[in-house]
Amino acid sequence: MEGNQTSVTEFILLGFPLDTKTQMLLFGLFSLFYVLTLLGNGVILGLISLDSRLHTPMYFFLAHLAIVDMAYACSTVPQMLVNLLSPAKPVSFAGCITQTFLFLSFAHTECLLLVVMSCDRYVAICHPLRYSVIMSWRVCITLAVTSWVFGVLLALVHLLLLLPLPFCGPQQVNHFFCEIIAVLKLACADTHINETVVLAGAVSVLVGPFSSIVVSYIHILCAILKIRSGEGRQKAFSTCSSHLCVFGLFYGTAIIMYVGPRHGDSKEGKKYLLLFHSLFNPMLNPLIYSLRNKEVKAALKRTLHKDRS
Repeated sequence: MEGNQTSVTEFILLGFPLDTKTQMLLFGLFSLFYVLTLLGNGVILGLISLDSRLHTPMYFFLAHLAIVDMAYACSTVPQMLVNLLSPAKPVSFAGCITQTFLFLSFAHTECLLLVVMSCDRYVAICHPLRYSVIMSWRVCITLAVTSWVFGVLLALVHLLLLLPLPFCGPQQVNHFFCEIIAVLKLACADTHINETVVLAGAVSVLVGPFSSIVVSYIHILCAILKIRSGEGRQKAFSTCSSHLCVFGLFYGTAIIMYVGPRHGDSKEGKKYLLLFHSLFNPMLNPLIYSLRNKEVKAALKRTLHKDRS
């Protein structure tokens, strides 16, 4: 049987089964969203770099989140746009596996960064007098580097388990990018170990961190309610609510996709949910932080005023 198998050298992404007119409309719409994602996160990153008042641990982690969001979108959206223009255009095996690795790396890193950001808010609100000691720049850099390194290493585990699998056809990936579960379904071998590792990885970077973030925000909420000053309570709630919105959008969709049931008629629904996760989440994050954060809006005004001067 192994001698009669032909290795697959390229894949065809099925994307969304739509008519040509609808695909062209989506191409224009998704291109706009992609530009807004890069522009919005780029503005956040630029403001944090240029404005010295934003050189604090919270905005240091926010800058890393902006970088991850841009990289996260770049790993999936360009291929999706190409697919909408040329649905039958194949993707090389190496290109497909690389896309899978990059997507997992940035997704894992964002999960870990959101945990770090929640820890930062917990220390800032629950232990304000010790904040500068606990969240020193050395600690912040260590936490950021650890998030990136663990994100890449976790993705590398999936990659090393995926590469030895034989792919002998069919070559049609039922997704708009090389998502790991969709690729595993095309393997001509038992993928039980791979699927178990994917589930275990999802539980370790989603359910565990999700639980820790919920616990930390319960403590944060109790601490906010104890603040006597109305202005101080509002400021603390404003910064935390922005993070909660981002946290809820990212973890909510990710848990449904990778920890929820994988049978029944939910497969197509999860494809559209992942579209929201990989396209709209990175676009909404800078809007949430800029529209709900007075310091970011003030930094934007100062930067624009300097440019005019």
